[in-house]
Amino acid sequence: MFELAELRSFWVYLSASPLLGLTLTLCAYAVAQAIYARCKFSPLANPVAIAIALVCVALWLSGMSYERYFAGAQFVHFLLGPATVALAVPLVRQLPRMRRAFMPVMVALACGSVTAIASAVCIVVALGGTAQLARSIGPKSATTPIAMAVSERLGGLPSLTAVLVIGTGIFGAVTARFLFGWMKIHSHEVRGFALGVASHGIGTARAFQVSAEMGAFAGLGMGLNGVLTALLAPGLIPLVLGWLGKI
Repeated sequence: MFELAELRSFWVYLSASPLLGLTLTLCAYAVAQAIYARCKFSPLANPVAIAIALVCVALWLSGMSYERYFAGAQFVHFLLGPATVALAVPLVRQLPRMRRAFMPVMVALACGSVTAIASAVCIVVALGGTAQLARSIGPKSATTPIAMAVSERLGGLPSLTAVLVIGTGIFGAVTARFLFGWMKIHSHEVRGFALGVASHGIGTARAFQVSAEMGAFAGLGMGLNGVLTALLAPGLIPLVLGWLGKI
């Protein structure tokens, strides 16, 4: 009984403080990581997807609002910036190999970025989606802050864009290994760069779990695609929409 009373007191204290959101986030990811390890690190048991599901269930069961949850979880959100900057360390270590692959990287970047934007817009329109939905999904392969900024500038829905960006990253991290195997692509440089361009941070995290080399090229792809998407999307998305008769 004493232990139960202590636990209840701890919960009352925690629920009244911003620490609840942070604690919930860390616990959800720890559980998700344990499930991921139990599944022998299968990409199908993606820890980000599992952690998101656990947090959603916890918020639903407790009746906690997202605003209250984020008040505590924003510290993890703040660390996203430093973590992205820290990708420079493995990039520098792989710099000689990147210099030798400069031209293939630039060509692959241009093709990947244009394809990611144009194909998303075309698919939305082909399925009967609105122009606003197309503007929201167009920049989905860039990192969340860039994608949301581009979406807002074009008249899309930034909140919807954020969800689509996360979904794209999870989908890429889950399916990449099978797709690369089917296409018989074995080079870690190629796998990593493609994953970074298509699936941004979540794909890059998955690449680092495979090897530092693959992670470095994924980080390079994520960074370059973010910049190129910010430059291309504001002009390319309206161009594609106009060509499809949606403007």
